[in-house]
Amino acid sequence: MADRPQPAASPRVGDALDRLSLTAIRRAAALQAGAVVRTPLVPHRGALEGDGELLLKLETFQPIGSFKLRGVYSAVAAMSARGRAAGLMTVSAGNTAQALAWCGKRFGVAAHCLMPETAPAAKIEAVQRLGGVPILRPREEVFRYLREAGWQREPTSFVHPWIDPRVVAGHGSLGLELHEDRPDLEAVYLPVGGGGLLAGVASALTALRPGIEIVAVEAAGCPALAVALEQDRPVEVPCRTICDGIAVPYLTEEMFPLLRALVDEVVLVDDEETRAAMRSLALDDKLVAEPSGAIALAAARKRRAARRARRVEACIVSGGSVDPALLADVLRA
Repeated sequence: MADRPQPAASPRVGDALDRLSLTAIRRAAALQAGAVVRTPLVPHRGALEGDGELLLKLETFQPIGSFKLRGVYSAVAAMSARGRAAGLMTVSAGNTAQALAWCGKRFGVAAHCLMPETAPAAKIEAVQRLGGVPILRPREEVFRYLREAGWQREPTSFVHPWIDPRVVAGHGSLGLELHEDRPDLEAVYLPVGGGGLLAGVASALTALRPGIEIVAVEAAGCPALAVALEQDRPVEVPCRTICDGIAVPYLTEEMFPLLRALVDEVVLVDDEETRAAMRSLALDDKLVAEPSGAIALAAARKRRAARRARRVEACIVSGGSVDPALLADVLRA
């Protein structure tokens, strides 16, 4: 009888902070060749307060329409063939699930995605179209699974959306691209949910350009990082926001120290400001973004108006999997 494929162990950021070195990020970027797209960095064409440049990094151009492919693909590609053969699993509100499903299809293995029942139908359907298997559960049950490390009881190879150093290093490839395209970049706005995107991009940028300003952006209705920084410890907060992709009510113990070390400022954005940014992206830049994808632009517009910035700044437009009804409502406003 053949041996059953063994799942790949899921490493944690807290156990391997040294893996966020430029060497690790460049290694992850090399793994992405032929799969992850080098996305464009373009000027924002909407009206702005102040001078200087505001650039948009368009992760909506990835094959799944989100930056999540960077980290998830890096993690799956780094597994052994035996680990992948055990099947893949993750937890996601939608974009990580799509990334895992895409990877499962590319490598010819099963991909299961634990998702909250409240996930947008468009994201659930996208996972299914890519060949993934959504497992829908109540939102509280999904976060309990993460807190209690439920994946350790699974026969599959688990890709943690936030604390897997392979994922974080993979997201860091975005930071490499930003620096290569604009080495004079002075500030970057990054949406924060679990923190993996910020940790990877900021680790790359601060190593390549010391002094660059890292601005974390959260929904005012789900300010887990802002509250954690105030109290100097991870805490759980209520979450009520249209930004489903970053509606994470707590930071992990593994991720918080790294984010605290990297972040210069947190900007909170309310849902109306996010809607306005979505509308500007659609009408001024001819781009479709989901709320979590537009929130960095909302923060930059808000902050520049207050500071009259004369700088070169960039916003990550992190994803475009928007519910059609929400998009229509935003555009009608």
